[in-house]
Amino acid sequence: MITKLCGRDRRPRPPVRARTSRWAGRGVAQLIVMVLVVEVVMAATAVQALFVGPVRPSATKPSLPVAKPFFPATTRFYVDPHNPAATWVRDHPHDRRAAAIARRIAAEPQAAWLTETNESLIEERARNLVRTAAAQRRLPVLVPYTIPQRDCQQLSSGGAGDTDAYRRWSDALTRGIGNGRAIVILEPDALAHMSCLKRRQQADRFAALAYAARALQRGAPRARVYYDAGNSGWQPARTMAERLRRAGIERYGDGIAVNVSNFNATADEVRYGLSVIRELRRPRLGVVVDTSRNGAGPTRNHRFCDPPGRKLGRPPTAATGIPGVDAFLWVKQPGQADGCAAGAGMFVPRYAYRLTR
Repeated sequence: MITKLCGRDRRPRPPVRARTSRWAGRGVAQLIVMVLVVEVVMAATAVQALFVGPVRPSATKPSLPVAKPFFPATTRFYVDPHNPAATWVRDHPHDRRAAAIARRIAAEPQAAWLTETNESLIEERARNLVRTAAAQRRLPVLVPYTIPQRDCQQLSSGGAGDTDAYRRWSDALTRGIGNGRAIVILEPDALAHMSCLKRRQQADRFAALAYAARALQRGAPRARVYYDAGNSGWQPARTMAERLRRAGIERYGDGIAVNVSNFNATADEVRYGLSVIRELRRPRLGVVVDTSRNGAGPTRNHRFCDPPGRKLGRPPTAATGIPGVDAFLWVKQPGQADGCAAGAGMFVPRYAYRLTR
């Protein structure tokens, strides 16, 4: 039958038969094989992730170069025969604790804390420490601790009367060091502990620290200045880096000190210190870590004031084996109270002896 539609023929056509060839079956087989291969690869990847872990790209984010230490790994640090532990042992030779305190604490290099506000006295003391250490071919560690409104008037309150007095004091310290070699740990807690200061007072503190570091850079060129940067449990790395910038570390500092007078584990403090340096983007700056009392790490609640059960940490050394970490030091003098076992800075033999156990 012929059907006409709009003048055109529409004849029914026979159904079109699908064209087949000898290659059609082979194409289907190849497709099946490809699907099976993909499934096998996916299964193998899942097994690898389960037992080995996910595969990560080999390319890693480039890191900044690290600072070259300012002193060699063989550096020997100065042992002050008048450190608090040594003085106590001389005064109590028959005490049953004396031998352990003498061997484990008094004989180890420790920092000398400079807290005298009298300018003549601080100049003379700094000069004597540097010259005595040089005569023994050892490197002294000095801790200026006289910033105005120190410790926010808490357990370790004190310091210079005002910013002008602190500048004169810093000049005297610089004259005392002169051309001698020394490590200077600049004002523990001064940047981490600023909550008590108003905005104007904070600006004064930044300026005071910058002045002290600049004076040392110019007048004591062989001294190495490490700004105190708190510890891993205090200020975030970015916050600390910004405070360090405002205090002039990029122009006048040689590095940062962390964990001063605290108990945090060395590994945690190394990570924190290096993260602060990365935030500063100044790879020439190094890190020193106070290991004097962190042998057992912190307490569970991170008690900072004379906590029980603590131990001496790694002895002072410049051979840290960690790029960017210049030294492990005993900045806090073991046995000196934080202000709870006794007045801050007082030597407590009972506490010192327990650190040696």
